[in-house]
Amino acid sequence: MKPALPPLLVVDDEPNLRRSLRALLEPEGYDVRDVESAEQALPLLAEEEFFLVIADVRLGGMNGYEFLQRVRQRWPHLPVLMITAYATPKQAVQAIRAGAFDYLPKPFAPEELLHAVARCAEHWRLKQENLRLRSQVGVITDLSQIVGECPKMRELRQMIQTVAATDARVLILGESGTGKELVAGALHGLSRRRDATYVRINCAAIPDTLLESELFGHEKGAFTGALRQKPGRVEEADGGTLFLDEIADMSRPLQAKLLRFLEDGTFTRVGGTQELRVNVRVIAATNRDIVRAIREGQFREDLFHRLNVVQFRLPPLRERGDDVLLLAEYFLRQFNQTLGRNVRGFSRAARQKLLSHHWPGNVRELRNVVERALILETTDEIQSSSLPDFELEARLHAGGAGSAGPALPGPGQSLDDILADYERKLILGILEQCQYNIGRAAERLGLSRHALRYRMQRLHITTETEAEPTTASEPPASP
Repeated sequence: MKPALPPLLVVDDEPNLRRSLRALLEPEGYDVRDVESAEQALPLLAEEEFFLVIADVRLGGMNGYEFLQRVRQRWPHLPVLMITAYATPKQAVQAIRAGAFDYLPKPFAPEELLHAVARCAEHWRLKQENLRLRSQVGVITDLSQIVGECPKMRELRQMIQTVAATDARVLILGESGTGKELVAGALHGLSRRRDATYVRINCAAIPDTLLESELFGHEKGAFTGALRQKPGRVEEADGGTLFLDEIADMSRPLQAKLLRFLEDGTFTRVGGTQELRVNVRVIAATNRDIVRAIREGQFREDLFHRLNVVQFRLPPLRERGDDVLLLAEYFLRQFNQTLGRNVRGFSRAARQKLLSHHWPGNVRELRNVVERALILETTDEIQSSSLPDFELEARLHAGGAGSAGPALPGPGQSLDDILADYERKLILGILEQCQYNIGRAAERLGLSRHALRYRMQRLHITTETEAEPTTASEPPASP
């Protein structure tokens, strides 16, 4: 169903012209509001959405150009159609440069005005459709997409169904890769806000200096580079859902501003003074120990209570038993379709290997493992040999190649980045000890020559570039 077109606003101090425009536009299905001055128009624009403003250049009080500037400052995406009985080419250029959508001299043909209004209406509809399509990314409307039959997952689906019907704030807790984004998308997709915008922000992925502007928007000149007014993601989510992922990574000062927004639904843009109000449902998530973060002063306890109206705690994959195989089959069907393959399942040995792994990266890691296995597999069934060497990865986590243990992830580092780094160090160390003899190194690592060459290629290790003489300051790594 197409969204209903908002009204348009006519601003003109001539009553006869306002009546004429109503008589022309209302039979075409447009909802027309009219006022006689810019001073009356501005409060109306602040209270209600319009898809177009038609304003005379000559108005009593504030003139049309000053009114146009005010509108462009506060509502930069709202088209303004300027009309005047004193038109000159210079005035037309001035109006367009000032940001007018179009400029019509009086008297104008009815068809001219109708055509200009229709263009604005179509522009509004296209913008709404673009927002709708953008907002559907990550939205779940079918709980069958949340795969799992263990008791915790059955309970989770039932809880999503119940909570989605409300506007209650939700805090989703769980390790990285457990499906927090999926749950947030389902809470929106099954709610009465499903046709409105779904906005996602990863608080850990945006520098703290930019996050406030991203969230609440900014006014022109608020900081270096703020060349124009920019509405924030909160405004974009008006009427819909705002998902704040990795909320525990938000700075304390910004937490205070978010708390105020949650208390009364109001906020101000960066560099602004006007208080704005929106209606959004807020869902937050974190993979951190939120209680510990509160205890250590990193997260505000009052903000926690504001967000924690309903809490979802997602189980790690290692606690979900045979769900590992259900998910593996689910991902295999997906990748069969996207990669144009027809691999029918997993061998007994491969299934056992999947069940025995600890899955530190949870469902996200499993998805990557299945995709890689399907790419490597040459038979009609995933074999154990096409799966990663989980024992090697366990050795990496235990600090392989003489390491004291894997370093804590840095900002923006994923589990895959950390594993790749330690796998590379381990292989390089063994290669150096074996004087870059692939056969001996593969034997030391418990791999086939083919498997080792594949890993070296993936990690950009070549015997030509790496087999350089070591210096006294660079001793060979030990396993």
